[in-house]
Amino acid sequence: MNVDLRKAWKIGPRKGSAPYLRTVLLLLAAGALAACRTAPAEEPAASAEPHPYVGMWVTADNHIRQELLPNNRYDEARGTKASAYTGRYQVTGDHIDYWDDSGFTADGRFDGDVLHHGGYLFYREGSAAHRKAAGGR
Repeated sequence: MNVDLRKAWKIGPRKGSAPYLRTVLLLLAAGALAACRTAPAEEPAASAEPHPYVGMWVTADNHIRQELLPNNRYDEARGTKASAYTGRYQVTGDHIDYWDDSGFTADGRFDGDVLHHGGYLFYREGSAAHRKAAGGR
């Protein structure tokens, strides 16, 4: 079967027509969306002095363990699953914003040695608040 490629290229919307323009815009939008989804997340600028919340935060039963690293990254373990969630975070005052590497976002609020986050209470590991919440263990 012989196909005349010059004729094959003429199949589809004509250049300048509304369907052609819609197709071009759709392709541009898809490319922009793909670029947004694959662009690496910007790391917050590292401050000269780390905020006071760097360290390990745990639930009372130690099932969820979230380490806030000095480079504005976090690593959260759940049960026996190490690094269940990882991403970046930024602390402003007593507020924390999270950007997970998988794409979701969350936030929380510090109250001394207690972190309110995602419906959970986290405690600075080893603090008096943690010992009290764990039942004096």
